[in-house]
Parts: sequence; C-alpha cells; structure tokens
Amino acid sequence: MTDVNHSLTEQDIDFLNSVFDLARDNKPVALKSLFDQGVPVDLTNAKGDTLLILAAYHEHADLVQLLINEGADLDRLNERGQTALVCATFRNNLPIARMLLDAGADETLGSQTPADVAEFFDLDEMKKLFEG
Repeated sequence: MTDVNHSLTEQDIDFLNSVFDLARDNKPVALKSLFDQGVPVDLTNAKGDTLLILAAYHEHADLVQLLINEGADLDRLNERGQTALVCATFRNNLPIARMLLDAGADETLGSQTPADVAEFFDLDEMKKLFEG
C-alpha cells in the first residue's frame, strides 16, 4: 500500500480560493467551465460555505440558478448553521429565496430557520413567504 500525501500546495490553495472568488464576483460562465472540468459544485471553504451559500449571500440570482441546475446541495449548512436559503432571507432577496424553495430547499434547517431570520429582522415579504 502506498502512502498518498493529501496536503495541498500553496498553488492548490490559491486555485481553490479563486473558485470561491468567482462565486462572490458572479462569474457563472467561468464556474460552469470549471464544473465541466470536474470541479465539484459543492466545493466548501474552511468556514463551511458552499458556492451556493456564497452566491445566495451575494445575491447572484443567475449563479444560484446555475448551481441549482448543476445539482448543488440546497441544504448544506455552513459552520454557523446557515443554508443558502437562510442567506437569501437575511439579504431580503425574495427572488432567490423563491428560487431555492422552488428547487426543494428545506425551510426548516439551520441554527435559525429562514422564518426565524425573517421574524428577527422584521422582513415582511420574507415573513409572508414562510407563513404556513
């Protein structure tokens, strides 16, 4: 049995950080190309943020849709117990929240659910979205 070194080089880390920058900067074409080359759609950073969480937080609807289409895990939690739906709710972005719900995101997940966030920040449209 061979011993495989799984440590990342500085170049690897720079590349991975650049992938997350593409999500923050709303670069869906570049990300789609990377997915087609094998970069995982559910790539997760050290804080547990996925590309979908970052796209939702930064309010990039077109990128959120691409990630949904690519099969991103809608319900992955980051280290703060937040999902992409919680991030969209926090940002009061109704179209992205609806997009995630329509794709099947679970509104009951998180250390605070999307409804909890909407209530805490008194986000009227979001509160309506999560009412029974």
